[in-house]
Amino acid sequence: MGIHLHVWRAVRRRPVPAVAAATLVAVTVAAGAVAFPGDADRTAAPAATVRVDRGEVTSAVAATGSVRPAASRGLAFTAVGTVTEIRVRPGADVTVGQVLAVLDDEEAHAEVTRAEQALADARAALDDLEAEDEPDTLACATSPVSDTRGDGAGGAAGAATAGDTARTTPSGDPGSPTPRPEPDQPSPSASPSATRSATPTPTGSSAAPVKPSPSGTGKGPAASASTPASAGPRGCPAEPGGSGPGGNAAGADPLLRAHQQVTAAQLDLAEAEDRLAGTTITAPVAGRVLSVAGPVGTRVSAGARFIELAVVDGMQITATFPEADAGQITVGQAATVTPAGRPDTELDAEVVEVDPVGTSDGQVVRFGVRLALDGAPDDLLIGQSAAVRIRIATVADVLRVPSGAVEIRPDGSGTVLLAGAAEPRAVVIGVRGDQFVEIRSGLAEGDLLLATG
Repeated sequence: MGIHLHVWRAVRRRPVPAVAAATLVAVTVAAGAVAFPGDADRTAAPAATVRVDRGEVTSAVAATGSVRPAASRGLAFTAVGTVTEIRVRPGADVTVGQVLAVLDDEEAHAEVTRAEQALADARAALDDLEAEDEPDTLACATSPVSDTRGDGAGGAAGAATAGDTARTTPSGDPGSPTPRPEPDQPSPSASPSATRSATPTPTGSSAAPVKPSPSGTGKGPAASASTPASAGPRGCPAEPGGSGPGGNAAGADPLLRAHQQVTAAQLDLAEAEDRLAGTTITAPVAGRVLSVAGPVGTRVSAGARFIELAVVDGMQITATFPEADAGQITVGQAATVTPAGRPDTELDAEVVEVDPVGTSDGQVVRFGVRLALDGAPDDLLIGQSAAVRIRIATVADVLRVPSGAVEIRPDGSGTVLLAGAAEPRAVVIGVRGDQFVEIRSGLAEGDLLLATG
């Protein structure tokens, strides 16, 4: 028993040489290298080659846009009031003439009634004036200036007045007769004092009489100088000191004023009827309701937008492009649109507008572009995002190589590396597409190139 324990301790204390361990590792690595001599060469893949062929090359720019209606209309009430009915909700499709919302029209109806009564009163006043017999003659006959105008009637009246004046006494008493002259005395008409007494003094007289003309007809120079030819209302002579046109205090023709009042009343009635019609909002075009400003009971003002209506007959896409791409976009270019969530759907579109002014986000200036969809599906959602790809240029049946086989320099030139060649070859490139690049010179159809990327 003691002998076996001694032997076990002797074996346990014997150290393993470090050199032997290192030798064992080296032999193992060498054996692995001998057993698999060609693994390193077999893992290196050969360089890929591509062939120059003929086909179509398309250059395009891409961005993300959103679906928008071709047009939208803001609808409003034209009267002030409280909303009593709302017959649509956002997202509803409506037809032309469909009633969308209604306003309390009690006040608008009352306004129309008042305007109708005012028009009836104005027309009645006009009818009364037109029904009068010879209104000009009646008006002029009662005018105080009719005794002083320069026509025949005025002259006769003036002559009569002059005759009465000649029979008055110098004291102004119209009832005192002129004394008869004595036979041996000269006639009063021959005396200068008698001539002066023919014109009575203002003393005791209520109004200064008009001096008759020498001919007694009232048409002499004195009459024309003292009687202006301006006419008052409806051809009557003007009153001295009048304040209206032509010296008439009345100012205007009563018949003309009546016509003006009828016209003003008609305009007021038309406006009141428009406000009454504006208490109901109807759809002017077929479309889709985008928004409603408030619920029933909302107090609205005239002209404030209450319903936003979108015209969905022609849906459009709006997108923004950086200035480097926007410079190549023009109206009329074809495009494809892929709505979000529909990767297999490509919709044809056309550029219809490019913003002339860009907006900067601090780093890049971008320009807005609007595209019209051709045959948009009915279930296309307004505001839905979509991928936009605008074709800038397309060439067919040209030499082309994959984009990864051409190295394009900043100056627009390019180089390729032929299979088996040590140095790259310069080529002239044309249209640069996403997948292919047009080669205008420097290569032939069937050449093999090394793909660099």
